[in-house]
Amino acid sequence: MLNVSTQELAPTPLGPVDVEQAEAALVEHYPRLVRIAYLVLPPTLGRNRRVLTAHALVQGALPRRRTSGGVPGPRRTEDAVDPGYAYVRGEALRQALIAGLPLRRRALPRRAQFPPLLPHVWGLRLFPRAGGADELALDQRLSALSGPARAVYVLRGLERQGDPEVLRVLAAAGVPAAEAAAALEEADGVEAMYALLDSPEFDPCSLQARPTDLMRRRQHGRAALAAAAAVLVCGTLLGLPGDGWGRSGAAAPAYARNPAAEAALDPGTLKRVPAGFWQSSARTDFSVWPARGGLTGDRALLGRALAVWARPGPSVRSSATPGTPVGPPMGPSQLLFAGEVDGSRVVLLHDGLRAVRYAEPAAGAGRGGAALDFARTDGADAVGSAALVVSRTTANVRYLTAPWVRETAVRDLLAPTKTPWRLERDAYGVTEVMLSPAQARDCTAWNTLQVRDATGVRLLTDLGELVPARLTSGPPGTAPVDGTGAAARTAWASTACRLTTVRSHGVRAVNAWQFATQRLPEGGGRAAWLCTRAETWRGTGSRVLAEFAAPAPGGSTAGGTVPGGTAAVVAKAEESPACGPREPRVLSGVLWQAKSGQWYVLAAGSEDFASLRTTGGVRGEAEGRLLAVKAKAGARADLNGTLDDGTRVGALR
Repeated sequence: MLNVSTQELAPTPLGPVDVEQAEAALVEHYPRLVRIAYLVLPPTLGRNRRVLTAHALVQGALPRRRTSGGVPGPRRTEDAVDPGYAYVRGEALRQALIAGLPLRRRALPRRAQFPPLLPHVWGLRLFPRAGGADELALDQRLSALSGPARAVYVLRGLERQGDPEVLRVLAAAGVPAAEAAAALEEADGVEAMYALLDSPEFDPCSLQARPTDLMRRRQHGRAALAAAAAVLVCGTLLGLPGDGWGRSGAAAPAYARNPAAEAALDPGTLKRVPAGFWQSSARTDFSVWPARGGLTGDRALLGRALAVWARPGPSVRSSATPGTPVGPPMGPSQLLFAGEVDGSRVVLLHDGLRAVRYAEPAAGAGRGGAALDFARTDGADAVGSAALVVSRTTANVRYLTAPWVRETAVRDLLAPTKTPWRLERDAYGVTEVMLSPAQARDCTAWNTLQVRDATGVRLLTDLGELVPARLTSGPPGTAPVDGTGAAARTAWASTACRLTTVRSHGVRAVNAWQFATQRLPEGGGRAAWLCTRAETWRGTGSRVLAEFAAPAPGGSTAGGTVPGGTAAVVAKAEESPACGPREPRVLSGVLWQAKSGQWYVLAAGSEDFASLRTTGGVRGEAEGRLLAVKAKAGARADLNGTLDDGTRVGALR
């Protein structure tokens, strides 16, 4: 089968052709043109649709615009037909080839790929008169050809054209030269039974009519009548006045009259936690954050924030992490912050499930331009509630830190040996601005927020959401280790740029696990295998990446550390338990080329793999959890492994 796309089948005009000239040719040669289109259309459409489509394509083959007049140019010596006929035939051929293409997800559909609007027949099936066994055999052979090959056969048989003229007609119809040449060879495989093309079997102008499925039509008619009656009854009931179901249905009176809803919108009912309450509380999360900021007493600002939360207008810029409800508060919320930051009045609220950020321009309070951000925070611990984004500009970000955070600093993940620099905070816990990687177009630096509390040092990164994600490192079967140690920083240096794949995905934490190192063939140094897993606040939507980090040119890999440079993604999966606490193992492979030019299939598994094996295009096996097998360029192999308990496991995909 030839691979022809609708983009390739672009019209190639033959020159200026007047509408009247083309219409005269269409009317004069209409039966022949429709027969050509019918034969080029794929038989898989069915005879009824094939007949109607052939007529529709020919009738729509006229030029869309008139020429500017004047005397037509001299006809070329190779033009054996009228220019108007040549134009209409080429346009009908082009549309017939498009109609035979399958619909694809990434390609825009063309009108010719759908059933025609006109002509249209209701209640009847139309098809040409039946021919003999020879016509049936020829139709079956043509159905096995590609669209351009059928066009070649038809042009040779009906138009009596030689191959040079056939190639010229196909080029005018938009078929690329290479595919037209291949179509000639494909058509050569069908016996030249050209006389049969004039048979009534292939004449879409001499038709027979039969009724459609009468029983099914009757059932569809009854169903349509019942549906129309149901819609009429429901519309009548919904429009009843008085005690009937009006526009508000069974709801109570106006929303603000509901006592619980009215209390939730009252700034005076906002919960305010005392400043030192977190020190004696059994919980350490957002519920014990004190109310901070210079505008916590501004009832008008707080009232606007609650009102916009409940009823955001069309001018409000709203965002929410995936899986986060965006409805109004269910009751009085907790006030976390209210103050002026970077020229905006900002209010941070929390209702036990969500953190909500409201912002409006400080110069024009309540005049539009407000922003409303939602983030899910249920189940947050002391680390998950260590900071919230209080202000964000194009490239910078500010955080409001938890009261138990003692120090803040900025650490660049791409510079693992660089000392982090101090990030100052004001009296309310708002940090100075820092460069954010959330909207960066390139990956030359990846600045993270490093926070220190009473129990250790944590690493948080901005992924374009209200709550920063926690970065950890190590095997998933053990307690997470924050990515602040030397080995963890080196591992994150290779995979930090891959965090762009989980931006604005509702990510709660990302763990980078170096599960194997491998000595490369031919003295190529030592490579590292990593598995990066992103967990979300909503529980679903986890993403897993398996990565291969080859040694940097001239770099050292002593001690089993990760080589320099960004690791290459060799496998990825969504909703997979791999590299997680439920399945703390992973197996992955890659096709790698040595300096000598020899290709190898490299594979590595976590510690619980006893042996590895490749099948398919490359065959090989190895005891242990590492494998290296010689291969050819472009080779494809199926990789699987056997665990210590004998269980066979496939590679991450």
